Order: sequence, then structure tokens, then C-alpha cells
Amino acid sequence: MANSKLQAFWNHPAGPKTIHFWAPTFKWGLTIANILDSSKPPEELSYPQQSVLACSGLIWARYGTVITPKNWNLASVNFGMSLTALFQLSRKIQHDLSAKTREADAEEE
Repeated sequence: MANSKLQAFWNHPAGPKTIHFWAPTFKWGLTIANILDSSKPPEELSYPQQSVLACSGLIWARYGTVITPKNWNLASVNFGMSLTALFQLSRKIQHDLSAKTREADAEEE
């Protein structure tokens, strides 16, 4: 039974014998890098970069579910990439808003 499942995975049109498997697999590097950037201070994050990663991730996650055959590896890596980018954007926005609040409070004093 396990052998037939392994053989089905190996011979799948989006399996390890094709670029449709390896490109999304290596794209996990972007998601992992974004997770590691969580230790960076928010002022070092980039609005354009994180916005592009979030939008690109959502677009390609959708694409991975509508193509034939469905490429769940492509969909999952892009969904993960968009989630990490949205998290980084929220950190950056929260930091920038709190900085503006502190500036306004300092001006009032």
C-alpha cells in the first residue's frame, strides 16, 4: 500500500520529477526568511517588499488551486508567504502608528 502511494506521488504531474514540485519547494526559503525577519526591528521592514510578498502570495495561492492538476505545494507555500508578509506589515504599521502617537504626545508637553 505504501509503495503504491509513493509511486503515485513520484509519478504525479506535479511530483518530484517536475519543476512544478521543486520551484514551490525552494520558494519556502522566502517564507522562512520572512519568519526569521520577525527578530528584526520593525523600522527595518519595507512596506513595498512586504506588500509585494503578500499580494503575490495571495495571487499564486489562488492559482495553485485552480490549475489542473492542483498544485497544493504551490498553494501552501504562497499562502504561507502571504501570511508572514501580512504579519510583518502589521508589525511595521503598528510601530509607525505608535511612533506618531509618541511624537504627538511629546509636542503637547
